[in-house]
Amino acid sequence: MCRWLAYQGEPIYLDELVYEPEHSLVHQSLEARKAVTRVNADGFGLGWYTDRATPGQFHEVLPAWGDTNLRSLTHHIRSHRFMAHVRSSTGTQVSRSNCHPFIMDNWMFLHNGQIGGFEQVKFELERLLPEELYLKRLGTTDSELIFLLALHFGLHLGPVSALKLTIEAIEKAMQSKRVEEPFKASICVSDGYQFWVVRYSSDNQPPTVFIKSTQAKQGLPNVYLASEPLESNKQWKPIAPQSILHIKGDSSESFSL
Repeated sequence: MCRWLAYQGEPIYLDELVYEPEHSLVHQSLEARKAVTRVNADGFGLGWYTDRATPGQFHEVLPAWGDTNLRSLTHHIRSHRFMAHVRSSTGTQVSRSNCHPFIMDNWMFLHNGQIGGFEQVKFELERLLPEELYLKRLGTTDSELIFLLALHFGLHLGPVSALKLTIEAIEKAMQSKRVEEPFKASICVSDGYQFWVVRYSSDNQPPTVFIKSTQAKQGLPNVYLASEPLESNKQWKPIAPQSILHIKGDSSESFSL
């Protein structure tokens, strides 16, 4: 299983979360504490928003802990909203096109988990995509396909509804192929202004996602999301399982799945 983090709030340098905390994302790439796989060495990625219309992106196939470009970039990039991801492949190849976060226009998406029996249901799920979206598929992961399905089901119009329809379509395909392995997902999506966070599993044992909020020096609070707490303190709270959490500014709303 992969590890990820996301942040919104007053602008900070990316290394303040990717490197500096006692259990930073880079530390988690070497020693995850709340995952099936402890080492996440199959590539990494960053996605960050600025005052531009579309987010920036950096992907690499090297392990995060040994990449000097990652250390330099995170030390110099400052952003009010960003995501980072270290990957542990569930079977697909290690390549830049398979690294998260995935970006389409102003939308950013990352995922930890897997579609059970993906090879059995991949064809059926890909057939749901219109040609325009199918041709934009660059990699081979189930994660990218989940993102494209959500876009197909209307992510830009109603993210909660689109994510629910995506989950339903995946489970329907799995049932049609009699797949017994669960569909597991911790997902973070942003349009550049807000987050939608999914914590779901068809066996009711979803991957972990934690949230922390701190008071900003001015304006809206700082919100931190992560597969695992970045520090050993009680500020980090688990997001409810089988839910979609919508975070906008200083408000949040949870939807059951």
